[in-house]
Amino acid sequence: MSREEQQSREGLHTSEQADGGPGAAYMTFVVMEELLDKLKLLRHYFALQTNPGEQFYLFTSLAAWLIRKTGRPFEQPQEYDDPNSTISSILDSLRQLGVSVDFPPNKLKQGFGEHALFVLDHLADAALKSTNFMWKKPELVVEVEEEDDEMEDESELLLEKVEEEMAAEVSDEEEETLLHIDDLQNLRIGNKTFTDSQKPDDILESTTNIDGWKLELERVLPQLKVTIKTDAQDWRTHLEQMQRHRSGIDEALATAKGQLDKLHSDIELTLEKISSREKFLNSQLEPLLDQYRALQDEFARINEQYREVSGGVTERSRILAQVTEELESVKQEMDERGSSMTDGTPLVNIKKAISQIKSEITAMDVRVGVLEHSLLQARLRDKNLLHQDMNAPLHALV
Repeated sequence: MSREEQQSREGLHTSEQADGGPGAAYMTFVVMEELLDKLKLLRHYFALQTNPGEQFYLFTSLAAWLIRKTGRPFEQPQEYDDPNSTISSILDSLRQLGVSVDFPPNKLKQGFGEHALFVLDHLADAALKSTNFMWKKPELVVEVEEEDDEMEDESELLLEKVEEEMAAEVSDEEEETLLHIDDLQNLRIGNKTFTDSQKPDDILESTTNIDGWKLELERVLPQLKVTIKTDAQDWRTHLEQMQRHRSGIDEALATAKGQLDKLHSDIELTLEKISSREKFLNSQLEPLLDQYRALQDEFARINEQYREVSGGVTERSRILAQVTEELESVKQEMDERGSSMTDGTPLVNIKKAISQIKSEITAMDVRVGVLEHSLLQARLRDKNLLHQDMNAPLHALV
């Protein structure tokens, strides 16, 4: 289906809905069937890991919807809610339905896997049960299916197989219409049958009227059809085979072209929807992105200030450690002095020092006395010598 046909079809549906046509009331069911087919394509979404944050949010949203389908009130989870409280509420609702849970709640934080599927499966069962849905037993229907001849790909047939098929077709045609040349030897004309040994010597003259000739012609006409046996390797046979294949390819191409055109139009329509949705999301998220950029710049500025302040705090911490170390040394010295003040050992040491000083002073006094005595003796000796020199006779001096 081309793009114009698709647009015309959509316009027709819109006009029918606007006019209140008979099919407008059932269009929602048609759209729901298409939506169901699209959702089936996502049936492995909770079985494999793609995006844990997104999967957990969709898991909680789907679980909340199924819980509400069972007739129990459940608030729609938000993306920034506490995951522990959301999981606890879901498990509580599951236990109220009579389902035993024997795995830790942290297993559901991933949003995928066997535990998430376990919860969704039991909630879906409960939702179907609340709508009075009953599973019926399967009915065995015996149908006789005709065996269809398997069509092999003609482009992959071997040359030998093609030749065999051609030979088989030629042989079938020969069985129906082939008249050997040898059959002409025994040709019956009128009431006579001529062979090679019974050829007339004279010229034959007809004595039959025109009506008799026509009747005889109609009688022998089937015998006059001559088909020459052809070889399977003949180019004419190959040409006929190629023409048959060409016609088959044209028929298949006509069928496939319509499907491919429809697929092409569907892909173009989907791409247009994706593009429009992307533009809408960009327009919606642009203010948030601007706010995010502003917050990021503010965070960078605050981080720079924090680094500067943390550098000053580090220097002050070093000074504090140094002062604390000095304080500890002073305290230790004060403790030592306090302990020495209450101890009698210094007093004993002082007394010992005083007695030692006294003994040293006594020895020094003795030495001083000896020195004074020696000095006095020296002075007396010098004085006697001077006195002798003064009393000596003058002539002795001359």
